[in-house]
This record gives sequence, structure tokens and C-alpha cells, in this order.
Amino acid sequence: MVQEFDYFIVFAEMRTGSNFLETNINAYPELTCHGEAFNPHFIGYPNKTEILGITQPMRDANPARLIEAVKHGTEGLGGFRFFHDHDPRVLDIALPDPRCAKIILTRNPVDSYVSWKIAQATGQWKLTNVKKRKEGIAVFDRDEFETHLTALQAFQTRLLNALQITGQTAFYVAYEDLQDVAVMNGLARFLGVDHQLESLDESLKKQNPQPLSEKVSNFEQMAEALARLDRFNLSRTPNFEPRRGAAVPGYVAAARAPLLYLPIRSGPEDQVTGWMACLDNVQTDALQTKFTQKSLRQWMRQNPGHRSFTVLRHPVARAHAVFCKRILMTGPGHFSEIRKILRKSYGLDIPENGPDAAYGIDQHRKAFIAFLEFLKVNLAGQTMVRVDASWATQMQVLQGYAQFLMPDMILREDEIEVYLPALAQQLGHPDMPAPQEAPADTPVALSEIYDGKIEDLASTVYQRDYITFGFGPWRTKG
Repeated sequence: MVQEFDYFIVFAEMRTGSNFLETNINAYPELTCHGEAFNPHFIGYPNKTEILGITQPMRDANPARLIEAVKHGTEGLGGFRFFHDHDPRVLDIALPDPRCAKIILTRNPVDSYVSWKIAQATGQWKLTNVKKRKEGIAVFDRDEFETHLTALQAFQTRLLNALQITGQTAFYVAYEDLQDVAVMNGLARFLGVDHQLESLDESLKKQNPQPLSEKVSNFEQMAEALARLDRFNLSRTPNFEPRRGAAVPGYVAAARAPLLYLPIRSGPEDQVTGWMACLDNVQTDALQTKFTQKSLRQWMRQNPGHRSFTVLRHPVARAHAVFCKRILMTGPGHFSEIRKILRKSYGLDIPENGPDAAYGIDQHRKAFIAFLEFLKVNLAGQTMVRVDASWATQMQVLQGYAQFLMPDMILREDEIEVYLPALAQQLGHPDMPAPQEAPADTPVALSEIYDGKIEDLASTVYQRDYITFGFGPWRTKG
């Protein structure tokens, strides 16, 4: 046997045929599948207490210990079945590991859902003797099915993304392939096994062979509900932005108060950090920044009851702020190379060395519209210019933050004068004033150029933010 892999995992779900697949994997002398090794309710199988000397408490304390036992304690190549609700720590170990063979078993989610409902009703999860088959019928629940489908899709997406990032490939098996001995032998070859089966194990029987219309009591309701599901996600808002990381070094903690700010670039950062400094009567340079994930976890442990928050800015105001600060103006902090590209290739009519006396409101309005047009193609992944955090969608920034920590308060800029003092009061600072209002952008304020055309264009560029956070047309205070 070619030892390309140290162990294997069958990624599957309940009622997808994983028991049948395991039975046939175990028919190869060189392979051993140890059941649902990381099921939170048991280890391997409901009547077992250990796998290769590792008990369930030992596994729960350290999942890597059982993986090592499977790798080194199995005669031949060992593995196990893994479902989406099993111990998630296993994924962190196995998905990046190219020495772990990935087998992905799939089944039509409607069929697996109906099979699951029948098994629940009858209590019969396996069938080896047709004479002992229990009759049952499923009742379709739309909300329950949608929850079931969402969980399956999220799990499959995570597997696929991990394989893409690490450059690995998996062996995919559909439920319908399980009866094909040639496919099973192909799986064995994928695992490095030369032995081939002449036929498949026939001890397990298909439990519910009749068509769906005979297995679901409210079949017409099910058909109507499924017809209304947007199976191909036709109504989605396309998103071609690159995924963003958690950006932990940019988080800001108060000097002493247990308060953590997750800034969104081009928002009211100076006003919020200035207010946080006042909270402990210090200068802003006394705020805690440049965290690592390790040091931030230490801060969180040392500050029980800590609160975290971020502040959203209206997309029009945010785009105008970054345009003025990073693109229009020159000097420290501006994006000189991007500025050159925008002037040369995207029709951005702004003075080469920054605004001068001749630069007026009309020119500013045209330049800002040209910048919004650039953002439209940039966020769609159609330019060679990076999607900078200064103008990335706020939704994408928050999704990046959520990889490490999701703020427990998401405020809007026009709310902070009320909610930040209230937050301070919860932390034992009852007399905190409201933060200062952000000054108007220079050299031209947004209020001097804003109109319906700018609003319509911004709402197209930042459609995700408008829809997700419920933004309406911009007003003076956002």
C-alpha cells in the first residue's frame, strides 16, 4: 500500500449512506473506519466506550490525541466519519493537513431530510433484515428543512474553501455511487490500496426505496415550499471583494476601562478614540493598540465583563471621507500611487499636486463621482488596484473581524452621541459626555455637492451595506 496518507476522514451527514460506505471501506483488509469518532454524544458507535484505548473524556479533553491514535494505532490505514455537528476542533487539525485523505459523501438534501424524519419517527436507523423493516412517513417542515439545508451548505462551503486554499483534492462520492463497486475500488486506489473488491457488502439494506410522494404525508406542501426556495441563489447580491482578515493589530482598548473598539476605516475613528481617552482622563496615545491575537486574548481574560463595539458610517459619507483624505489631498497618509492611477486611467480630474485656488465645487463633485465609478469596478474585482480597507464594504470588514471577535455593539455614527455615554455608564462612568461630532471634510464638504445622482451611485456601489444595515439616503449627520 502506498503511504501517501496517514489517515482519512469521510465527511458526511446523517442519512447520506455513510454507514454503508463505512461497511465497504472496512471490507478492504488494509483499511479501517472507526465510526463517528468525534460524535459529541458517543465515541465511534453508541455502544462503545473507547477507540484504540482513547476514551470519550480523553478525546473531549484533547481531540488530537485520538487522531494520533488513529494514525499510529490502526493496522493499515485508519479513519473515521465526520458530520457538520461533530467536534469542530478536528477541522482545524485535519483540513490543512495534506496527509489526511478527504472523502466527501453527498446526497440530495431533500432525500436525506426525509430519510432522517422517517428514522426519527420509526427509531430505525439501520436495516439488515428486510422483514424487520418499520413503516414510517415523514412530515415536511419548511423552516426545519431550510435550517438543515443552510447547515449542510455552510459545511460544504467550508470544506471546499479549505481544499482550495491548501491546494488539496478530495474524493467525492454521491449517494448514488455507493452501489457501484468500481467507484468503491476507485476510492480504495485513492487511499493507496491495491486490493479490489469483487462485490459490495449487502448486509445493509435501503430502508425507504419508495418515491418521495409516498414517503411524505404533506408532499404537495413540500413541493410548493421547495419551488419557492431560490435553489440557485438567483436573488443574491454578487460579492467579488477579497476576504479580509481579523485585523487585530488595529483594535483599540481603553487605557483602563474594559472597553474595546474595532475601528472601520474612514469612519469617525478620531472622534471615538478621543472619547475613549476622555473615559479614563488620558491622552489618546495612552490607549492600547497593536494587539496580537495572543495579547488580545490576555486582555480579554484580564478584563471580565469587557464590552466591544464598532461604528458604521453612512456609505456616501465614508466614500467622500476617504476620497478627500487619501486621494484628493497630498501629504502624509495619502495613496500616491493609487492617486496617479486614478488620474491617468479613471478620469479623475484633480490637480496633480493637490487642490489649489482654482479647484472648486463643480470640479470636486465631478471628481467624487469619478471616484465612486472607480469604486464600483474596484469592489467588483475588475481593477488591478487593491480593495483597500479604507473603502471596502463595512459588511466585509465585519466578516473579517468575526473570524476572531464579533463586536457586541454595532453602532451608527449618528447614534454614538446617545449610545456611547450609555455604554460608559454601564462600565461605571455615569457622567461621560457625548463624543465630538466629526468635522466636515475638506476642502469641500459633502453637503455642498450631495444630490440624487451621488446617492444613487453610492447605493449601487455599496449595495451590500445599504441592504445589510438598512441605510437610507444620506443626511447631514449620516
